[in-house]
Amino acid sequence: MALKQIRLELARTKDFPDGSAKHGYEFVAPLDGEGHLDMAEWKEYGQACIVHRFWDREDDETGQLIHNRHGWAFSYEPGEEDDEPIFRFDKHNFVEGEYISVTEHDGVTRPFKVAWIRTPPALQKEY
Repeated sequence: MALKQIRLELARTKDFPDGSAKHGYEFVAPLDGEGHLDMAEWKEYGQACIVHRFWDREDDETGQLIHNRHGWAFSYEPGEEDDEPIFRFDKHNFVEGEYISVTEHDGVTRPFKVAWIRTPPALQKEY
């Protein structure tokens, strides 16, 4: 199993010209050896693919990384109303410093930067 914990932080925008580490997502996703999403692993371990949305001065949200007829999205409740589609998520190479676009609840597509990737704490072995 190649589950990784990934942190996305808001990249430069009009409102945040320097980006913001206080706005973003942490989520778990299966990555292959080249850093791409692994659909076969997601089908097997999708329930472990939790997303945590953090946004300064707003309540945090917890949901799932899902794949539906529209592609990949972050979903917080059943149904598509709250889903946040992720542009070309299946094409991205997840490495630190890469950029990803997420269309958020308000319908605005914002850029996020991969801040870090690590093995989720629950999967780390102590030696």
